[in-house]
Amino acid sequence: MAELSALVPLLAERKLEFDNSKNRPILQTLAKLVFKSLIWVVFTVWVATIFFLPTEFMQKLLSKWIKTTEGSIFGVTGSIFLGFSAPILVIAILACIYVAAFSGENFERNNYKFPRYRLWTFPVLVSGPFGVVSAAELIGIVMFSAYVLWSLAVYVVQIHSRIERDSVTLKEKSLLMLEIIGLRLGLIGLFCLAFLFLPIARGSILLRMTDIPFEQATRYHVWLGHLTMAIFTLHGLFYVIAWAMQGRLLQQILEWRDIGVANLPGVISLSAGLLMWVTSLRPVRRAYFEVFFYTHQLYVIFVVFLALHVGDFIFSFAAGAIFLFILDRFLRFCQSRTTVDVVSAACRPCGTVELILSKPPRLHYNALSFIFLQVRELSWLQWHPFSVSSSPLDGKHHLSILIKVLGKWTEKLRDIINSVSDNHQNDLRSKLKLITVSVEGPYGHEVPYHLMYENLILVAGGIGISPFFAILSDILHLSSEGKSCSPKNILVIWAVKKSMELSLLSTVDAQSICPSFSDKLHLEIQTYVTQESEPPLEDGRFNEKMGYPPLLITSSNLMSCLVGTGHKVWAGIYVIVSTIGFIVFYGLLELYYIKPFQVVAWWYLGLLFTLCMVASVVLLGAIVIFFWNKWEKESSSNDSWMANDNEKKSLLNHDIFVTDDKKENLTSVQTIQYGTRPDFRAIFSSYAEQMGHINVGVIVCGPPGLQSSVARECRYQNTKGKWNHPIFHFNSHSFDL
Repeated sequence: MAELSALVPLLAERKLEFDNSKNRPILQTLAKLVFKSLIWVVFTVWVATIFFLPTEFMQKLLSKWIKTTEGSIFGVTGSIFLGFSAPILVIAILACIYVAAFSGENFERNNYKFPRYRLWTFPVLVSGPFGVVSAAELIGIVMFSAYVLWSLAVYVVQIHSRIERDSVTLKEKSLLMLEIIGLRLGLIGLFCLAFLFLPIARGSILLRMTDIPFEQATRYHVWLGHLTMAIFTLHGLFYVIAWAMQGRLLQQILEWRDIGVANLPGVISLSAGLLMWVTSLRPVRRAYFEVFFYTHQLYVIFVVFLALHVGDFIFSFAAGAIFLFILDRFLRFCQSRTTVDVVSAACRPCGTVELILSKPPRLHYNALSFIFLQVRELSWLQWHPFSVSSSPLDGKHHLSILIKVLGKWTEKLRDIINSVSDNHQNDLRSKLKLITVSVEGPYGHEVPYHLMYENLILVAGGIGISPFFAILSDILHLSSEGKSCSPKNILVIWAVKKSMELSLLSTVDAQSICPSFSDKLHLEIQTYVTQESEPPLEDGRFNEKMGYPPLLITSSNLMSCLVGTGHKVWAGIYVIVSTIGFIVFYGLLELYYIKPFQVVAWWYLGLLFTLCMVASVVLLGAIVIFFWNKWEKESSSNDSWMANDNEKKSLLNHDIFVTDDKKENLTSVQTIQYGTRPDFRAIFSSYAEQMGHINVGVIVCGPPGLQSSVARECRYQNTKGKWNHPIFHFNSHSFDL
């Protein structure tokens, strides 16, 4: 077996080549275009159907559609599902084929070669309730707002015109108006709910196809969550007001009818939703994160009782997106059952914990990925996201993360590792068993977009430098191999509070990755120590000598490959088989139970529909997962972690203790300023004057204030109107929960 080393680049497994469309076979290009066009056509028709549903024309068309198709074994539920949920499942299946056949790590830099604005990277709003919003995101916000206002306006006009034709009293008109508007708000909320569940599926095939990373999609989930709950709250409030005016509020709230909408399940669902909504508000979430985390598990109650509330055919309006979420959630559950060995652990004096986790060689990821980590000794329910600080080219058997000690959870983790370090020579193996770690992920971009730019500006605040270590290591590896796809000019702007944090730079051993790297790329690191006016002894570089030594054991428990961002073919089979199984299960249920036994209770039909969704994933999806897992183990059977002494030495010599100033490491290209913050106007203006008319990728990882400052400067530079200045493309890599 070939020698395995944690520092051996995996260029054989990760071919980072730039796509050249001229050399691509014409049939492949044509097939890719057909698939992409088909996906866009289905999506456009689906969105247009939802948008124009309030019109009388679409309502008549829907009635004709239901009458034409209700004779099938699926009945009215099948008609609505086919029109409003099936399109998103069709898109998911097409996306599986598209990703498996065409999406790889070959990507085109031609799109980034010539300077031009891009909707996704041009910041339009840089502050406010939405944070930094790109032009593409602003278009999405405007479209959603327009849909809600348009739908509500059309419904109000229709209701008013119908009521005016009836000879009823003013009170009766008011009651009818309240109840019908409340009903229509519920329908609008269902469509918003469908979009709400799409971005929260971490390993969703839709996110892979669109290359939207989960940390970015989480923002859309937050925005849609506020909108959806506001609409559902108004939906319930309008009914409560109407019932109170009629003097039968309590009677209506407790009503659970068989035919028609059951009110009590709706009250329970809305109550669960309100609890999730209130605890997710930023002030509450920041102050009481555990309360936010645990109450958010009420989504199960919210969805199940929503199905009981509206029945199967109304629930079908949003069932497709919810089904995709169930697919992702079950796959994450299967992956998270595996415990992962902590290969190495170290506590740094600057208040940072470094963990190196074992992973199978076939589990691939890109720089700027992140994982969710659970430490069972701290909590069985809490999962915390952390950016991966290692490059996939650092080694195929491990990945590393840096954890800033900020709260109770991280403090307890540090104390456990310190207790192990204090007994480093005594019963090491049993001590390391004090840490039982499970991992979900890695998640991130489908392609390493940071390599698309020849010029990069990386802006970090504090521990936000962690994902940039992965980028720098990635680029150093590629430069060492002479790859043309790596960026050539890199400026790192790093703001820290104390100089003790500067020792984190030793995480990347640039000398051993790429000797004399300054000859191959222009790298500059500008560091700003904001809370110290003058440098301490040796600019803080001595601090790392005080760290605890790394703990190292032979690893047998690896991260599971069962992740939505994992093997493309198996992930696609999982989605397709589960989807077909859901349709078959519900068809059999209709054929052999619902119709023969004349089951008519709406709430019960909604429950059966939900159970079919879950059963198809848990039963048929589990079969696919079983063979997927078995295939992964057999494929990795020839690879063993720590196969020889070289692997151990490479980790033991991980340069976290002493920085040799004679070596050309990252500290050799670092400048440090004390008692000041970075002046982005001066930095970006100077950079613009030097570089000329080019594309510059700007990636920010840090608190919201830092993101807003950088986004504001990117917008300012891009709108100055000087043709010979760069175009700064803003990208955020910040997971804000």
